[in-house]
Amino acid sequence: MSHHRPTRRQILAGATAASALLAAPTIARSAPPVIRIGGPAFGTRWNLTIQPHADTERLAAVVSDIVGHVDRLMSPWRTDSVISDFNRRQDTSWVKVGNEIASVMDSCLTVHHQSGGAFDAAVGPLVARYGFGPISASPAPAEAVFDVLGDALAKSHPALTADLCGVAKGYALDQIISAISEEGERNFVLDLGGEISARGLHPEGRHWQVALEDPRPGRDGAAEIVGLAGLSIATSGDKQNSYAGGQRRFSHIIDPRKAAPVDAATASVSVIAESGMLADAWATALMAAGAAGPAIAERNNIDALFLLREGEGLRRIAVGRFDDHLA
Repeated sequence: MSHHRPTRRQILAGATAASALLAAPTIARSAPPVIRIGGPAFGTRWNLTIQPHADTERLAAVVSDIVGHVDRLMSPWRTDSVISDFNRRQDTSWVKVGNEIASVMDSCLTVHHQSGGAFDAAVGPLVARYGFGPISASPAPAEAVFDVLGDALAKSHPALTADLCGVAKGYALDQIISAISEEGERNFVLDLGGEISARGLHPEGRHWQVALEDPRPGRDGAAEIVGLAGLSIATSGDKQNSYAGGQRRFSHIIDPRKAAPVDAATASVSVIAESGMLADAWATALMAAGAAGPAIAERNNIDALFLLREGEGLRRIAVGRFDDHLA
């Protein structure tokens, strides 16, 4: 796995550890008897909190294998990945990419439709234009679309490129959680570069508790603490992975409808869902949607927390059942 210049929060095999964790949830409290193991993943780290009886060597190998597999499939930073090969093809023929990529793209298209275009798997060239990504191709026409059929993808315009970074880490999270469960583990928390999924209960008998970082630059501590059991949480924000230019700050989160970084009024968006992939995609979509985010979340029954900048403070907007999960 190679490393490159910093990218947006979701990027595979390219983000620095700091940018990968920006505005992201972390495990808030984890009293004994638990142990924690971890390793590198997608330019950041994975950390597993689990009970001491676990075969940690076996579990570490399982996690590493899945991380490497997803990276080889979906990383736009790797010239040898399946998605990079698809992007290089300058034609509109069907390309066999395998069931996993096809399924992930199908989910991308669903969220794209449901979010009114706030989530877009074709956003890669726009991300690169503002210095946050590797897909330096010229953007395809706005009307260009992807098609999915079985295990194959096609694009309606030769210049169209696929960027799965808004869902790939969440997809990997789901695969790892499933694999750990198949190993017989029932009570654990996995943090994959700031996206977290919890299963079972903490040894104290309560839900696992996860802290949402204060998204304001220079501020430490938690803005909220939530309890997770059988759910995943993902957060999108611009605390670190952004830069100043003139009188404005350019975020790594791109609004594809405006072909520009999202308005800075929204500091972060956190989404709780049964699927890590959907939490990942919707956190990205709702952050990119800017002021329209809460209405989009309500329309789609998404459990989300919006933290908005208001002077030196923060204003919170909780949508759906998000507040039911507060610890």
